[in-house]
Amino acid sequence: MADLYTVDDALTRILASVNPLAPETVPLESVLGRILAQDVIAPTPVPSFANSSMDGYALNASDTTGASQENPVKLAVSMDIPAGKAPETDLQPGTAARIMTGAVMPHGANAVIPVENTDSQWSALDPTPPHEVLFYSAAQPGDNVRPVGEDIQQGATVLKAGELLRPQEIGILASLGIAQIPVVRRPRVAIISTGDELAAPDQPLRPGQIRDSNSYTVAALVTTYGGIPIRIPTARDTLDDVRHRFREALSHQPDVILSSAGVSVGAFDVVRTVLDELGEVNFWRVNIRPGKPLAFGHLEQVPFLGLPGNPVSAMVTFDVFVRPLLQKLGSRPDDTQTTTALLGEGLKTDGRRTYLRVRLTQENGRLVAHTTGTQSSGALMSMVLADGLLIIPEGMTVVTPGSELPVRLLRWMNIS
Repeated sequence: MADLYTVDDALTRILASVNPLAPETVPLESVLGRILAQDVIAPTPVPSFANSSMDGYALNASDTTGASQENPVKLAVSMDIPAGKAPETDLQPGTAARIMTGAVMPHGANAVIPVENTDSQWSALDPTPPHEVLFYSAAQPGDNVRPVGEDIQQGATVLKAGELLRPQEIGILASLGIAQIPVVRRPRVAIISTGDELAAPDQPLRPGQIRDSNSYTVAALVTTYGGIPIRIPTARDTLDDVRHRFREALSHQPDVILSSAGVSVGAFDVVRTVLDELGEVNFWRVNIRPGKPLAFGHLEQVPFLGLPGNPVSAMVTFDVFVRPLLQKLGSRPDDTQTTTALLGEGLKTDGRRTYLRVRLTQENGRLVAHTTGTQSSGALMSMVLADGLLIIPEGMTVVTPGSELPVRLLRWMNIS
């Protein structure tokens, strides 16, 4: 384990260790943001009956031939069809039916003339239609009629497995009468912070202590990328407490276990000892900056990633390694957004693949990246200020101003 793994090799090994999770069936109201597990075939057409797209009068278009403002056509009103009620009889030739938007078209009618094109004045609250109506325009068959299956044909594949369920997809499922939806199970992720120096946000700080921000940040990232975070109490720097917290994590039957801190040189011995007892360490240390002390292994066959303790390092390694792991488990597409930008200032690095926090601006029609200031791996504010992570490839130690480099975006931007 003394050698550094490249970022690409480390990610390949991590992803090769897992397979997509099995599906589960959940109620329609719970599927927002979930991934569909199987194709959806329309069991019925939508709409399932021909209906009016306007408030007006349903009729046979041939009965309005030649109608105009100067020469209106007069028809008797023989039916009244409110929305939600089906007509009980056919429309008689030479007559019209008052009809509301969405109401069922009667047999014998093939068009709707809007109320605005008649001499009729009424509202949906008026219980009595007029006895006869003048029509000031002629209709063509199909005017203002939504035919059966206009939106969805019965038997059509309307949604594909692997699709993200947004409000519009949920509306489609509801319109098809599908109330139980097969979706990919969300990965359960146990999160453990380690260190005697950590205090909860609501606890007073003793001399030498710092707030535990990582477990909250990592839990929020897990939720963002489709997982279910399970925060485990902080593990203190003893074999017994680390062992206890790791066993507690396993008791929740997680799909992944994440820890932060305890994997740097010197501090790793406690975590590594417990890992060796309960599982195995596959590698430790990756050729990345920030975040070199990254551990990967298994605890009783559950994938384990030990993230660095510095908050920026934890966030960067999560984005590079844990995010794609969760996406594979949850069958989610890779939604990483990247662009390129010109570097606004000269930089030096140590030759590791480096992810610099940068702000992006448009200058003379080009996207330009400027660092957020200090690149200390403990400066979490630099992530708040960053639009993206500018990537300096392995082996490049001097980067001149104006160099064009890839940027991994951290927030949506209009960069067109």
